[in-house]
Amino acid sequence: MTYLRAAGVALLIWLGLQGGEPARKGVSAPGVQRPISQLHPQAVFTVEGAPDWMAVTDDGVWVASEPRNQVVFLDARANQPGVIAAVAKPCSGLAAGFGAIWAPSCGDRALKRIDPATGKTVASVPVAPADSEGGIATGAGSVWMLTDAKGVLSRIDPRTNKVAAQIPVPDGSFACTFADGAVWVTCTRHNLLARVDPQTNQVTAKVSVGPQPRFVTAGGGAVWTLNQGDGSISRVDTHAVSLAANIPAGVPGSGGEIAYGEGAVWVTMFGFPITKIDPSVNRVVKQWTGPGGDSIRAGLGSVWLTDLKHGKVMRFDAGQL
Repeated sequence: MTYLRAAGVALLIWLGLQGGEPARKGVSAPGVQRPISQLHPQAVFTVEGAPDWMAVTDDGVWVASEPRNQVVFLDARANQPGVIAAVAKPCSGLAAGFGAIWAPSCGDRALKRIDPATGKTVASVPVAPADSEGGIATGAGSVWMLTDAKGVLSRIDPRTNKVAAQIPVPDGSFACTFADGAVWVTCTRHNLLARVDPQTNQVTAKVSVGPQPRFVTAGGGAVWTLNQGDGSISRVDTHAVSLAANIPAGVPGSGGEIAYGEGAVWVTMFGFPITKIDPSVNRVVKQWTGPGGDSIRAGLGSVWLTDLKHGKVMRFDAGQL
């Protein structure tokens, strides 16, 4: 994700020419790219501010809006906004688990536990995310969040709402996911994906992936990293704990997000709001260009995409993509 509201494709290209942000060109395979204007969403939700981080639950999607200091529930049945939770500058991801929504707050420098029925904050854990651009996860009876750029993964016990352990990981690590009995941490600084064993609270393996991995997702027996250095996606086999593929997508630079669900891997980046990767062939099969993007999730038969700059969340039928 990113908080650069005004940056657009033209600015990204200009920065690339100046030696700053690399230009995003997408994939060049014939027939893969198409304009986002060809898609017709099932629903469009207005979310004031800049809708960014999302989390899917059984009945809808929660989305954060940092400028409005809130996290909003989008009801998947009614296709209408619902409960609104107050969170000071929500940042660095959202997670659902243990009957709660977990929202890092860069404003209060804490992790907020939200009751999804009321939107009330029922606990505030005094740990801040390592960076505003990161991610949190739930699994093995715990909530996991990187809390220090020097390399600290905090394990939060949802029974006590307290930090149960602080685990050393490579410095420059900011995002994590949980899959196949382990926590997987992206190390942007060292181009690594680290595996953390929740039984021992120790790093048990490190896998070299593409340059500057940041956002991460899991599914299909793999962990997938979005590599901001070259805009590729790395696939790491969770059982062999080894790199299975590096998939070119042509979307380098800051921001963006990656998600697994509905039979595919989905990537978003400004200028390229949806990129679809078929995990059976490890290849980009469709890529939509144009406005929109910055957070993406797949679930409930849909792909959910934020349009951060225009205050919208769009719901697309995954089968039509």
